[in-house]
Amino acid sequence: MTKGRLEAFSDGVIAIIITIMVLELKVPHGADLEGLRHLAPTFASYALSFVFVGIYWNNHHHLFQAVRHVNGAVLWANLALLFFLSLVPFCTAWLGESGFQSLPVALYGVIFLLSAVAHFVLSRTLVRAHPEHAPLKEALGSDVKGNLSLALYLAAIPLAFFLPVGSCALYLTVAIIWLVPDRRIERKLASGPHASHE
Repeated sequence: MTKGRLEAFSDGVIAIIITIMVLELKVPHGADLEGLRHLAPTFASYALSFVFVGIYWNNHHHLFQAVRHVNGAVLWANLALLFFLSLVPFCTAWLGESGFQSLPVALYGVIFLLSAVAHFVLSRTLVRAHPEHAPLKEALGSDVKGNLSLALYLAAIPLAFFLPVGSCALYLTVAIIWLVPDRRIERKLASGPHASHE
């Protein structure tokens, strides 16, 4: 089975997720700065979520550069990732409307923790689907940023019930860590005899 349909479907779902999130940005009732000030929490939650979804889209693209084909297990693993990402608009809206209260902040972390786990499962499922493709396995072997991200999410979720702003700072830290795309796969493919296939 070729990977093209999976990538096209995933791109479409991620585009819809971003569209739903931006629709939560309502036009201010007034024409002054006070009206915009009331939108600040909603915009902040949207901006952070946009960055996170963009990071997942970017990493998904890099991951599938090294993929030649997909199987049923890969399709289900990819759907699991898209499922958790599809919950992002809900938790983003709740986060903004609540003014970053404890439970919405904690749920935000749970959704992105589950998304990170799903992405990890997807990457390992792809490795199992390509046992002959050593560069993919080698490129994914050392995942310092991924492990650090999981640790920060696990710390941020309970912290939300005591210091929500501290949790948000940890989420922002995760985003900053990933703003520079993970180029392990690109470097591995560029240095080896293998190349990605469409």
